[in-house]
Amino acid sequence: MQANRTETVVADAIELSVVVPIYNEEESVGPLIARIRDAMADFGRSWELILVDDGSTDATLVNARKELADSSLRLRIVELQRNFGQTAAMQAGIDTAAGRLIATLDGDLQNDPRDIPAMVAAIEARELDLLVGWRKNRQDGLFLRKIPSWCANYLIGKITGVKLHDYGCSLKIYRASIIKQVKLMGEMHRFIPAWVAGVVPSSRIGEMPVTHHARQHGTSKYGISRTFRVILDLLSVLFFMRYKARPGHFFGSIGLAAGALSALILLYLFIDKFVLGNDIGGRPMLIVGVMLFLSSVQLITTGILAEMMARIYSGENDTPPYIVRKVFGSDDSST
Repeated sequence: MQANRTETVVADAIELSVVVPIYNEEESVGPLIARIRDAMADFGRSWELILVDDGSTDATLVNARKELADSSLRLRIVELQRNFGQTAAMQAGIDTAAGRLIATLDGDLQNDPRDIPAMVAAIEARELDLLVGWRKNRQDGLFLRKIPSWCANYLIGKITGVKLHDYGCSLKIYRASIIKQVKLMGEMHRFIPAWVAGVVPSSRIGEMPVTHHARQHGTSKYGISRTFRVILDLLSVLFFMRYKARPGHFFGSIGLAAGALSALILLYLFIDKFVLGNDIGGRPMLIVGVMLFLSSVQLITTGILAEMMARIYSGENDTPPYIVRKVFGSDDSST
């Protein structure tokens, strides 16, 4: 009986979970599911499809639930309570996924699901933990999408040390055991390779050219304003990658540098006043020295407080950045 139970568990094991966050894609969700089903028809392994409805205000969820009647498709739909953003929706899908590998892609039909089987074969052949899609022939506007993306990819690669051509492509393949160690927050989905590099060596992160289509339905959720958010997020990524476990070193090093400069200035003024007998009361250098001393004290104490907060945060239970309203599955009506 134990042997039969083990065989059943192995047989039911899911090799691949395809996770798709969707938001106001009522015209795209039906064709998207059909394309994924066709692309995975010859996959030859067990797989599941997980759609995460990120608080859509149109008929996206209704149209997606129509596909639950297809008994040949292992489909689960995670309905979030409201719009939490693409990163939180992606995290909800990853948390729900049961596959050994996890594939993510956008729900706007611009990523091609037919690339997934080849990417699965590539991540295993190259023994990678993350394989990122590279939209080599990207079908987007030059000035509003391509140029800002090129600049962002260059900056991200330069600062994080993970050299990729296309950080923003949502079509990625992960080993579930690795990506589930990474907690996605804010709008950090475009920096996933950098977060993964904090868990595994960057040599286990690769890329592969994929097909990219022009948007057919709906409107893009991104604009030129995204460039400014990327810059701010990049600074946050740099801080967390280098100083997440020791924020006191970041603030403390700046504070010590300011304190050392303040000590030199005040020592010079002390000698000038009490040895040489010069008047220093109205000199700007005195004000600068005093301000640097106060800044040094403030930065060092900020570092100590940051260390305390980091230790408290790491000791708390992780709270997911989303709230699930309901989960619909192919085998039951809802959970």
